[in-house]
Amino acid sequence: MKFRGWMMTLLVAGSTTAVAQSGLCAWAAEQYVPQLGDIMNAAQVRHQKLYFAGRAHNWELAAYQSHQLRGNLRDAAVLYPGIPIDDVTTLAKRLQTVDDAIAAKNSAQFTKAFGDLTDGCNQCHQSMERSFIVMKQPSDQVFGNQQFAPKGGR
Repeated sequence: MKFRGWMMTLLVAGSTTAVAQSGLCAWAAEQYVPQLGDIMNAAQVRHQKLYFAGRAHNWELAAYQSHQLRGNLRDAAVLYPGIPIDDVTTLAKRLQTVDDAIAAKNSAQFTKAFGDLTDGCNQCHQSMERSFIVMKQPSDQVFGNQQFAPKGGR
């Protein structure tokens, strides 16, 4: 039974490779643009990972997550021209401050820079009329870096 499973896996992989090489998938790959929500969901996960890496003093991981987050924000700005460029520029400056704290391996500086970055995320959401999306310092809960209760309580 295991042999049969491996053979099926190889057949599927081989047929996928054949289709890709034939050019049938090239059109779909060239036309795909991720939805803004998908890009922002990836940014939210990176935001949370960045925080936990910095809190744990894993500066190498924090630097990696910062780099990845910067890529998400760049992709959003390039693919969605409705995003104000000033917001993206402001976030890039705030990310640089986070990067400086990471390079210095300075926890206090990191915590402040991360808070400023998070404030920048919320300012961007407000400018885009998405003020109902509120980012915050992550907690140990799942999606602990987003506030789900509406402003002003229930």
